[in-house]
Amino acid sequence: MTQTTPTPRPTRPTRTAKPPNAEPAIRFRHAAKSFGTVHAVAGIDLDVRRGETVALLGRNGAGKSTAISLLLGLNDPDAGSVRLFGQTPAQAVQGGRVGAMLQEGRAVPRITVRELIGFVARTYPAPLPVAEALELAGLTELAGRRIDRLSGGQAQRVRFAVALAGNPELIVLDEPTAALDVEARRAFWESMRSYARRGNTVLFSTHYLEEADAHADRIVVLDGGRIVADGTGDQLRRAAGRSLVCVDLAGRPTEGLGELPGVVSVEVRADRARLRTEDPDATVVALAALGAVRGIEVTAPSLDDAFLALTETHTHTPTHLHTAAAGSAR
Repeated sequence: MTQTTPTPRPTRPTRTAKPPNAEPAIRFRHAAKSFGTVHAVAGIDLDVRRGETVALLGRNGAGKSTAISLLLGLNDPDAGSVRLFGQTPAQAVQGGRVGAMLQEGRAVPRITVRELIGFVARTYPAPLPVAEALELAGLTELAGRRIDRLSGGQAQRVRFAVALAGNPELIVLDEPTAALDVEARRAFWESMRSYARRGNTVLFSTHYLEEADAHADRIVVLDGGRIVADGTGDQLRRAAGRSLVCVDLAGRPTEGLGELPGVVSVEVRADRARLRTEDPDATVVALAALGAVRGIEVTAPSLDDAFLALTETHTHTPTHLHTAAAGSAR
């Protein structure tokens, strides 16, 4: 009896990094969109490299959803251009290169999760196997459940699986964890990281600073329809945040503390001073020179501090902070 070894099923290759001269996954050039007198997107320029995970961070009304609508071809820019992999949004979407998970959307209630993903997959030229899309979205154990019997977090994962069904190179997520509880948010981001590790590109909008910091290679801050900063979380903190220097005065008078290098504000409680400074190194050197102080502590600014500083004092010139190293895929 001759025994044959079954031929293993070929695995879907992981997307590899593209050469430096490849068209970026996303390119905005002077893109603008107004609705009446509201300038929702006011001339933004942005490149997202292939394989990057980028967060659009901003308050409600900052322009995040409008930028995404331009990206997906749901609206045309009034001026400027948007390109995905060198193509128009319509071409990229129709070619199955882009998947989207928007804030609104309804699914047919009386079919199962597996049936829905299978139906969507069949509309694309080269879809993911249904089982693979379900696994990536963390839905394998829920595949046979009806859509109308899912929790809010589970339904959100179904929307993620729908976005993955076409095997896109780029996925766009508009505030994907809005209204989710902590556990559902954690499960969602685990699924998203699995997708990103394949070398795919991710752009997501959020107003949760901790999500942007934890899950994005770069953070693009929008305010008033403009990009006001672009860099990693650490770069944003250093560029826009003000450090806090605390010091025990040991009976020393407080006069002159506000004149020290870098200091922008002084708060004194009992015998301890809290100095907000834009140059903590220079401030500490000046404090040490005073002699009669002790217990100097320096606290780096938080991302909250940086975000508030950027959106409260922005100009029309964005702060570009990212480097080549900042774009490494996660």
